[in-house]
Formats: sequence, C-alpha cells, structure tokens
Amino acid sequence: MFKEFKEFAMKGNVVDMAVGIIIGGAFGTIVKSLVDHIIMPPVGLLLGGVDFSSFFLLLKDGKTPPPYPSLAEAQAAGAVSLNYGLFINSVISFLIVAFALFLLIKGMNQLRREQAAPEAEPTTKDCPFCHTAIPIPATRCPHCTSQL
Repeated sequence: MFKEFKEFAMKGNVVDMAVGIIIGGAFGTIVKSLVDHIIMPPVGLLLGGVDFSSFFLLLKDGKTPPPYPSLAEAQAAGAVSLNYGLFINSVISFLIVAFALFLLIKGMNQLRREQAAPEAEPTTKDCPFCHTAIPIPATRCPHCTSQL
C-alpha cells in the first residue's frame, strides 16, 4: 500500500498541482497586499478619505453600546456586523487575480501558436502539361498520360 501511495504522490501531475497550489497561495497573499496597501488607499482618497475595510452594517449591539467608530472596535465589543467593506476588498482582489490569470493564459496560448508545427511538405505537384495535381513521385500524369 505504501508503494502504491508513493507512485501516486510522485506522479508528475500531482507534483505539478502541489507546486501550483503553493504558488497560487503565495500569489493570493501578494494580490491581497496589493489591494489593501496600494489600490484601496488612492481609491479611498478619491472618495474623500474612505477606507472600504471599515465599512460595516451593525446587526446586533455588543457589550458596550454603539456607535462603533471602526470595525475593530465593534468586533472588540462583541457586536455582530455585516462587513461589506471587507467583501468589496475581496471582490477587487478576485478581479485582479482573474485578470492576472487571463493575461498569463493569453500569453501561454500565444506562445503555443508561435511554436505550432511547421507546415507539412507538399505531397503533390502540378503536371506541367495539363496542370492537374499528381503525386510527387509520379513519372507519368494519370490524367493526360504525359511523361514527366
């Protein structure tokens, strides 16, 4: 049983998939940082200094009475909230990842097209007398019977 598991785990596809998942997780962390620290601050500034991650809808008060100036304070008080600002950040992160994957797949497809197999050598030639397509090794035209 151990031998079968070893054969399964060492197959090329399984190892490739594991590497892809690990790289994908690291890429997700980079994209989250890009959204949280690079993209959202200027967007918030354009919208008047708004931080999307602090947008929430209070569903139930916590131990201390509202208002809660930030999501962190609401969570510290034990309030139940609908965190739609964090959802907006997640949607933007997803769109960036999807666009990056689109560009990656588009580039790979372009490379595949460029590396396509060269055109096959012709298998026919034209008869110089009647201009009918005939096999290259033919010594007589089957249509006009001319000697080639």
